[in-house]
Amino acid sequence: MSGRITCDADVAEGAAWLAARDPRLAQALDETGPLPLRLEPDGFSALLGKIVSQQVSVASARAIWGRVGQAGLTTPDAIRRASDDELRGVGLSRPKVRYARALADADVDFDALRSATDAEVIARLTAVPGIGIWTAQVYLMFNLGRRDVFAPGDLALQEAARLLFDLPERPAPKALAALAEDWSPWRAVAARLLFTYYRVRKSREGIT
Repeated sequence: MSGRITCDADVAEGAAWLAARDPRLAQALDETGPLPLRLEPDGFSALLGKIVSQQVSVASARAIWGRVGQAGLTTPDAIRRASDDELRGVGLSRPKVRYARALADADVDFDALRSATDAEVIARLTAVPGIGIWTAQVYLMFNLGRRDVFAPGDLALQEAARLLFDLPERPAPKALAALAEDWSPWRAVAARLLFTYYRVRKSREGIT
């Protein structure tokens, strides 16, 4: 068994392992049904898209990213050539203009990241201004397909854990990371399960 998630069968294998390990995860899986693969291409455009989506709603992120794509601003060269006004014009805030330029100038070897360890990927990406550990972890999970990565700082994961485990409040990142240790080596599938469980509960109960 490799350290990669490449297909729906890998996700199903991880989900079955998690359900057998913890009855509460089994309960969540019963509610969600089969989990999504959520595997997307890697590279500059993928990481730029994550910068665009920081601290805005899903709808806003999609709208801004659509304008970025229409303007052809999805490569390092295009970002370097664009003026600040052009980047602001597609919806990037001033900080995100700086972060987009920092990413374009960072010369990240995305091919090399595919064979780097999880820790190496996090170190390389978080060295770029505007990319924090959450962004690096999400990139590892959903762009590089790493199976044993988790993002304990994610609010949706924290809220899903609160609901599923009947906790009095959202667990802090350190507490959620400790909880997730029991889900190794399938923590990225546990994240998919909790993300999906959160959406199911939010839809059913109107959680905000």
